Amino acid sequence: MESRRGPVKSAVPSNVVSPVRRCSRTACGRPAVATLTYVYADSTAVLGPLATYAEPHCYDLCAEHSERLTAPRGWEVVRLSDGSAPARPSGDDLEALANAVREAARPQERAAEGGGGKSGGRGGDPVEVGRRGHLRVLRSPDS
Repeated sequence: MESRRGPVKSAVPSNVVSPVRRCSRTACGRPAVATLTYVYADSTAVLGPLATYAEPHCYDLCAEHSERLTAPRGWEVVRLSDGSAPARPSGDDLEALANAVREAARPQERAAEGGGGKSGGRGGDPVEVGRRGHLRVLRSPDS
């Protein structure tokens, strides 16, 4: 923008803004990794992956503050995973794995019940001898 006297200069010098967003907690300068949003109508605090841009009514939190987050009494905290981080196995996953291992340990009982699992496998292909949820127990036909 120009005036009659030349280019207009800003009265306030511009500070260079860091491209890294910082934690919103007072006196914390660590990089933000999560965004906290309050849904007052549902008494819910939603903690999810870092938003693509800063919103005025959301709070960016560092890893430490996002892990220690607690909500007021009567409120619920909903933690959304970002999908890029490796998910920790849940109790259901571990129980399904343990049950699958137990079933694999007694293949003779399964063979007597159902004729040895699914048939129709080609020579050398593994044969399914059990299933628990999304896990399958496979046995090689050679063994």
